[in-house]
Amino acid sequence: MIWIAWKMLTGDKAKYAGITFGIAFASMLISHQVSIFVGIMSRTTALITNVEEGEIFVMDPTVRQADEVIGLPNTALQRVRSIEGVKWAVKLSRANVRARLPDSPNNSVNGDFRGVILIGLDDSTLVGAPRQLLAGQVEDLKKPDAVIIDEAGYFYLFPGQKPQVGQIIELTDRRAEIVGICVVRQPFQSQPIFYTRYNQALQYTPPERRLLSYVVVEPQEGIAPETLAKKISEETGLQALTREQFKQKTIQFYLQNTGIPFNFGITVMLGFIVGVAIAGQTFYLFVLENIKQFGALKAMGFGNLKIVGMILIQALIVGVIGYSLGLGGTTLFFTATQGAIPLKGFTLLWQVMVLTAVAVSVIVVLASLLSIRKVLVLEPGVVFR
Repeated sequence: MIWIAWKMLTGDKAKYAGITFGIAFASMLISHQVSIFVGIMSRTTALITNVEEGEIFVMDPTVRQADEVIGLPNTALQRVRSIEGVKWAVKLSRANVRARLPDSPNNSVNGDFRGVILIGLDDSTLVGAPRQLLAGQVEDLKKPDAVIIDEAGYFYLFPGQKPQVGQIIELTDRRAEIVGICVVRQPFQSQPIFYTRYNQALQYTPPERRLLSYVVVEPQEGIAPETLAKKISEETGLQALTREQFKQKTIQFYLQNTGIPFNFGITVMLGFIVGVAIAGQTFYLFVLENIKQFGALKAMGFGNLKIVGMILIQALIVGVIGYSLGLGGTTLFFTATQGAIPLKGFTLLWQVMVLTAVAVSVIVVLASLLSIRKVLVLEPGVVFR
């Protein structure tokens, strides 16, 4: 039965290719767009991910997402440190500042201004500093006016130049020397990221009454981060969230307050509809053209159950082939662009592959249902007409 179904399916190569293409197109569009969406959502939590030490973030109670910085009073650090169960707590600042590029014959954007993200690290411990550096060392941040820039930001500010330290720029009209180039997760705004010591960051940040953004906390051994976070919130009146809670809160903010999920959802839905339309229509025409063959099988004693099984087998074959081609196209795209800095962090996850498989399964089932009814009401005598 499987061999007969295969021969009937491949008998008309044009329709066979059309069905497979429709499913492959839908599979590729769904997997590609969902992967891009997941990559964008992961960038919204870049600040949390890049700070690899500490399990709890303490912030102002009104903060809704990681990049929405509302300053804390300087006393917040000592209040958090005084709570039982805290192993250590350090300062962390995050600010948007203005960078002025140097005048250099090798720089095509001499003297231009760019908006950048400035991260201020605890002066003594440098908690939150990047771990993967292409040039320089984290300890170099203890030098005067020292900053570390991320790789993507370096190529954005210094296009066409090889990564090297020693570049001099201005941050809010103050001198800054690049002493390191690091690799970190890119932020949602795709702005360059600068790391420096907390006290140095205060000099680069426009004057404000409160410049402390977060307090990063590590619980003592044996104390659950969720328990300590709740205790900090109750005793200080501040908002304390674990790493995962803060990520979920940030992602939820972007899902509810931006058009990103709606726009990507429309694209994924269009891919699904196109897949059903192309595969369903082509599969229906395929069954119509082979109606006499199905009639002959019925005349030879094949029951409706076997006929339906043959159609489902044909749908399964084109579904597996189309799914494989679509996933292959998506994989090829991310493989070809993995070296592109603007697309770093975008990849095809196994969860997306499973979701796409479910969507393709629904497509082939719907396409089959459009044709099965025609076969169920078929009279065996049609072969003799």
